[in-house]
Formats: sequence, structure tokens, C-alpha cells
Amino acid sequence: MLFTSYEFIGFAMLLLIAYYCCPKKYQWVLLLMFSCAFYYIAGPVYLIYIFITIITTYFAACMIEKNADRQSEYLKIHKAEMSKEEKKSYKLHEKHIRAGWKIGCIVINIGILAVVKYADFLIDNANSILTSFGYTGKLSFASLALPLGISFYTLQAIGYLIDVYRGTVRAERNLFKFALFISFFPQLIQGPISRFDSLSKTLYSGHTFDIKTVSYGLQRVLWGFFKKVVIADRILAGVQTIIGDIQTYNGAYAFVGMIFYTIELYADFTGGIDITIGIAQSLGITVQENFIRPYFSKSLKEYWRRWHISMCNWFRDYIFYPVSSSRLIQKVSKFSRKKFSAAIGKHLPIYISSFVVWFATGIWHGASWNFIVWGLANWFVLMVSEELEPVYLRFHNRFHLNTNFLYRLYLIGRTVMLVCCLNMFDCYSSVSDTLTAFGSMFTASNWHIIWDGALLNIGLTMADYCILLAGIILLIAVSAAGRSGGVRDKISMKPYPVRLCIWFGLFLIVIIMGAYGVGYDASQFIYNRF
Repeated sequence: MLFTSYEFIGFAMLLLIAYYCCPKKYQWVLLLMFSCAFYYIAGPVYLIYIFITIITTYFAACMIEKNADRQSEYLKIHKAEMSKEEKKSYKLHEKHIRAGWKIGCIVINIGILAVVKYADFLIDNANSILTSFGYTGKLSFASLALPLGISFYTLQAIGYLIDVYRGTVRAERNLFKFALFISFFPQLIQGPISRFDSLSKTLYSGHTFDIKTVSYGLQRVLWGFFKKVVIADRILAGVQTIIGDIQTYNGAYAFVGMIFYTIELYADFTGGIDITIGIAQSLGITVQENFIRPYFSKSLKEYWRRWHISMCNWFRDYIFYPVSSSRLIQKVSKFSRKKFSAAIGKHLPIYISSFVVWFATGIWHGASWNFIVWGLANWFVLMVSEELEPVYLRFHNRFHLNTNFLYRLYLIGRTVMLVCCLNMFDCYSSVSDTLTAFGSMFTASNWHIIWDGALLNIGLTMADYCILLAGIILLIAVSAAGRSGGVRDKISMKPYPVRLCIWFGLFLIVIIMGAYGVGYDASQFIYNRF
């Protein structure tokens, strides 16, 4: 049930009515029922996977916290009679027990994710290796369907478990409330990956109907629909035409295709997140922002602080920091300081930890080599930029460029183009196709297609281009306006007739200019496949 389908709209409206008619103390129960129904509609068999994650994580977290509380109580009682070594030994023993629960639970859930998402990828690579050694037989593919949102709810569950292990949050003792935290349906499709201490503050509370809260939420949903059906679904036709035939559509076509895909990805992904946040807000629930004007970034590092924030923070907190502070990495750092130099010893842990993070990020996005290469390409650019940062700083200070508007505009444009190039690994189906298409931009001599009308033959009409241009200008204008405060807050300060015209006008644009067509069924959100 896609966010932009008629069924989902009816589902969400039914929930909204029932939610505010329901007694406040039972609202979270109603949310759990609707979340289970949403997942059941996606596929009854998928409930097994998410139930396993819920049950294993719930009990592991409870056992970890129970052990920690028992240790604290035991030390409090026997503190005076225990020596320092006995305390240390006891703490270490109990820590190993907690670590066992944590690791066991993570292995189970990552194992499920690995089997359903990566089994065929591993089998395909194994067959390629066997073929290279002359074996004619091939392993059969598992062909397992990917449960809805498994990549997102698995990371969310693991993040919660690690937080309980670290003692930063208390374990949720109510199994059904914890089930709601994992299965809350608006964020199942494409995130964000919520933290328990943040989402639980409003997820379980009772909420009284407030016209401003509900209207703000529905306005956010409408804005998400605009991005998705007016921009992303419209430009999709051009993207599919170009990437579907790299022999015909190369050179300038490949350049146009990567620009179009970046626009589609942004409108599709942020549109979905707008719908998620808007639905949650209309229910009085706060879900964290996942994007903060990423295409206003002046570097790739800044871009990744603004794009898919919840995912980046997850990999930073639960992979980068643990890896960089691990004993093995510290030993490598110490060895490098002795054998090479202090600078290498200082930077090597960052390189290694970042490599692990970006490899994991790539493989998390998809079970194919192009996603792995995409992740490592980001890692390479970020590490080179990190090393050259002192040079950039001296250059900027020398010529006083930090305050120069045109130079800052150049940095933004450079970052956008760099992101577009990296996105080609996501756009095309394989690494070889990506490199072929990218290389053709420098070898083919067909740049005349940009102005001779050839782009009207890739599934987009002049009317489509006019709508896309107007839509992109509106996106940029709204993003720029959001830098000085919330756009909805600014609109709410306008007279009622003006507000009515703005939101009703946007509604008409979605209805009239959305890319529907005959037998309309909204195209799949890009991040659904993750």
C-alpha cells in the first residue's frame, strides 16, 4: 500500500478520525492495530519477520537491563566487603553476559536481513567464481521476497538494543508498546530511523485534537504529494528511457539522465519523508527531520550531514565510533605511529572506520556491486577532501572567499554535480553500465541534443518540461525560504484568504498536474526497495 495510492489515503483518513474519537489512553493501542493491519496488507508472511525482530529485541533488552540493575544492586549491598579486583572481575563477568545477549540478538536480526536481502547476491557471485574455475553447475537462487521496510526497522531495533546496553535508555517493559515503536507504519516504508528516547516521548502519549497540529500535518503531507506525483513521477519517464538503453542514450543524454535522476531521487525520497512526518504530526507524534536543504551544501561532507540524517547518524553512532575506538584500531594506530609517523597513526583509524561505515552504507542500500562502489566512492572523495581541508582553508583565508557570494554559489554547484556523478551508481543497474555512461559524457559529441529538440523524444513533452521547471523553481524557493524559519509558520501569519489560496492552489496543482495517466497507480518509492 503505497503512500500515494487511493487505498493509503483512505487508510490514513480512517485512522485520523478513529484516533481522535478514541480515548487518549488507548490511542497507542489503536496505532499498533493500524500498523499491524498496514503490514498485513503488505504481505501476511512478512509479519513473521517483524515479529521475530520485535520479540528477540524486546527480551534481549529486558535481560540486559535486568542484569545491569542486578549488578548495580549487588555492588551497592556488597561494596564494603569486596576488594577492588573482585569488583573488577565481577563487573567484567556481568558485562560479558550483557554482551552475549546483545551480540546474540544482533546476529539473529542481521542474519534474517542478510538471508532475505543478500542471499541471491552471494549466490550470484559464487556462481561467477565457480564458472571462472571451469565448473558448469550453478547454485540455485533463493528468490526470497524482501519484507517491507526490513532494512529500516532492523537498524532501528539494533539501535534501541545498543542504547539499552549502553545505559542511555531504559528498556520498554510493555511488549506491545515496544512493538509499536518498531512497527509504527508511517516510517516503515522509508524511514526515518528513529531513536527510542526521541520517538517514545510522543508515540505513547494521548493527544487531544488540535486544529493547528492536524492542519500543519496535512499541509506537510500535501507538500510531499506535490514532490512525488508532480515532480518525481513525471521526470521518471525520462530517466527510465535514458538508463534503459545506454548504447542509444549516451554522452549528453547520460549527463541529462544523471541530472534528472538526482532531481527524481530528491523529490521522491523527501516527498515520502514529508508524508511520513506529516501523518505523524497530524496524530500529535514528533518524528525527526531527515533532510535539511542538502543541495545548499558547499561540500560532500556537509551534504551527508543534511541528507538522510537518521541513517548517517545511525552509522556514525553505532559503527564509526565503536570501530574507531576498538582495541584493534587503537593497536593499528599505535603501530603506525611507531613505524611510520604520528600523522599516519592519527589519521589511519579515521580512514579504516570510515571505510567500514561506507562499505556498510553501500551494502545496506542494495545487494549489488554498484551500491558497494557507490559507498566506497563517497568514502574516497570524503577522505581526499579531509586531507586537503587545510589547503582549502589557507586558500579561502588568503583570498577572503568565505564571504564571497559567487564563490559560495560555485561551491554549491560543485557539490551538486559531484553528488549527481556519484548517484549514477545508484541510477544504472551495474558498475560497468555506470562507467560506460559516465565515460561517454567525455567522448560522445552529441551535446546538440540539449537544444535541438531531441529531449522531447525521451517520454517527456514540452508541457512536462514546463511543469518540471516551475516545480523545481518552487522547490528551490521553498527551501531558501525555510532557511529563516518554518515556511508553514510564515504562511500561517498571512490573512485567511491568502492561506486558503496557497493550500487549495497546491491541492489543485497535485490533482491537475500530477503524473497520473490512464489506469494510474503511483510508481514505487525509490527507497521502498531498501
